[in-house]
Amino acid sequence: MSGAVFRPEGLPVKDRGGGIVTTPLATAARGARSMLTGITTIAPGSAVPLHTHNCEESVVVLSGQGTAHIDGAAHPVTPRDTSWIPAGVPHCFSNETGSEPLVIFWTYASIDATRTIVATGVTTRIDEER
Repeated sequence: MSGAVFRPEGLPVKDRGGGIVTTPLATAARGARSMLTGITTIAPGSAVPLHTHNCEESVVVLSGQGTAHIDGAAHPVTPRDTSWIPAGVPHCFSNETGSEPLVIFWTYASIDATRTIVATGVTTRIDEER
């Protein structure tokens, strides 16, 4: 494969429940070999559960406002703010005060990225999440 352009509006969306919707972009199924990317929309009043990954992650806020909770610290975020989260660091994003969806673009530094929910200890592969 020589590369690709992904148009999110034409790709399948994964409803993760609780006001969280994800559109995977660069995935192994679409030719990626060493990274994963996607867009997640967090509805007002919603939050992604606190979790960790087995690799680094970076998140860029595309639109809306919310909070990045990283290793016990809360960071207000707005468009173009970018986070870097090392492997194993508990984190999540929430949209507790926004009146519009918080939309984030994420990148994992591994095609084999996993998410472990802190509250339950359950680990799933990012590319296998519902």
